[in-house]
Order: sequence, then structure tokens, then C-alpha cells
Amino acid sequence: MSSILNIANSIKASEYIFEFSICTLVTRKKEYNEMLQSFLDKGFSDSLCEFLYADNTEKNQFHAFSAINLFLKKAKGKYIIICHQDIVINKDGFNELKNCINQLDYLDANWGVCGNAGAAGPNHIVYYISYPDGTFMNKGKFPLKVTGLDENFLLVKNSANLKVSNNLNGFHLYGTDLVLQAELNGYSSYVIPFNLTHKSRGNRDADFFRIRKELIEKYDYFFRTRWVQTNSTVFHLSGSFLGKLSGNGLFLFFVRMFNGLKKRRK
Repeated sequence: MSSILNIANSIKASEYIFEFSICTLVTRKKEYNEMLQSFLDKGFSDSLCEFLYADNTEKNQFHAFSAINLFLKKAKGKYIIICHQDIVINKDGFNELKNCINQLDYLDANWGVCGNAGAAGPNHIVYYISYPDGTFMNKGKFPLKVTGLDENFLLVKNSANLKVSNNLNGFHLYGTDLVLQAELNGYSSYVIPFNLTHKSRGNRDADFFRIRKELIEKYDYFFRTRWVQTNSTVFHLSGSFLGKLSGNGLFLFFVRMFNGLKKRRK
């Protein structure tokens, strides 16, 4: 047993080689190089960070979900940044981001994901982001717990061991999926006050609506009301009051009685 503990401790001590792993899907090398240089200029040096990218310059070898799972698996940083190639780190920098992380650690030790824009509920969209025309969008009291995050800039705690869905694909709503997966694994998500410039305001194309439909179908099915039977117990899952009521022991007793009567009549 002692040798196993020693091995575990040695792995933990050397788990993270870098402070940040900065990961990007790349279709335009020139734009990516501009983004990379902006990180370096703002204190994200090669000694503190690794820069990983999925190369889609010739063709789409990766969709976002598959690339992100590869990033999350391969990253050697304590924190994993997943960002668009069309951002520029020309506002806040390394120290400001570390301060945001320290704030989150103090506020909620179980945070798993954060970003600079998202939504805290229906019609409650929040953001802390700039655009090339000089507009600075600042709405919310940060850090703020959210139910969805914009994909331009995501930061994942490596120790949370998160991933996105294997049965979704495309280039939209992976931030939302990541937040849902984090919550399923006991982690919360936040928007933080980390300002950068994003060159785009998004594109809700036909593929966006396809992924939206598939994401809704996936989680509707997963969160369905159901009975779960194991080798040693049976229980009922439901998010609704009536569903919870139907899952109590007395209701189960009558279900078993009813099924028993049906079998005897046959």
C-alpha cells in the first residue's frame, strides 16, 4: 500500500508542467499568429504556457467537440484556455487572469469552468469583453455563476477532468455543453472580469440550429424521468414535484402490487 501512495504522490507533485495550456482550432494561420503574439506580449510566456492547436487550415480535420476533448486530454497546464483564433489579448493579461482565478478559488472551490461572457438565466446575458470598434461590453457583477458560456474564451480547471460530449459535433454550443458536463460532475461555471478583444460577434448559421436541436434532444433524453434498477436497490429520478412524488416508496409498493395482479390474471 505504501508504494501505491508514494506513486500517487509523485504523480500529483509533477502533474502540471505549465500554468496555462492555450488551445485553439486554427483555420487562418496569420490570425492565429497574431493571437499567439498577443498572449506572449501580455505575460503568457513560453516558460509558463504551452500553445496547442488543431490544424484545420487545409480542411476540417477536427470539429470543435473532438478537438476540445483532445485538448483536455493532452494539456499539461494547470488551467486550460480554449479560445477562438480571432481574439487579441490586448486589454487584461497574465496577472489579471491569475487574480480572477484567485477570486474564484476563494469564492467557490468547486468551480470548473469560466469565461468572459455567458448567461446566468433566461434573458440574463452577461459579458466583459471588447470589440475592434472600441466598444467595451460590461454587464454583470463578477464573478457571476452562469448556466452557459460563450466560446470565444473558455478556461477549464485541469484537475476537474472534464470533457465535452462524444455524441455531439460541430462548431457551436460546446461552451454550453461543457458547462452542463461540469455541473453533472459537481463543478460550477462563472463569467469573470477578464477583458480581451474579440473580432467577431458570432454567427448563428444553419449548423448552429442543428447542434442546438441535437443538444436539446440529448439532454432531454438524459434528464428524462425514469426508474433506475441496480443489483441492490431501485430508485426513481425526476426533477419535477409530481415525478418525485411518484418515486416514493409507497407509490413503488402500489406499482409492484398492480404488476403482480396483472401477472396473476394472465
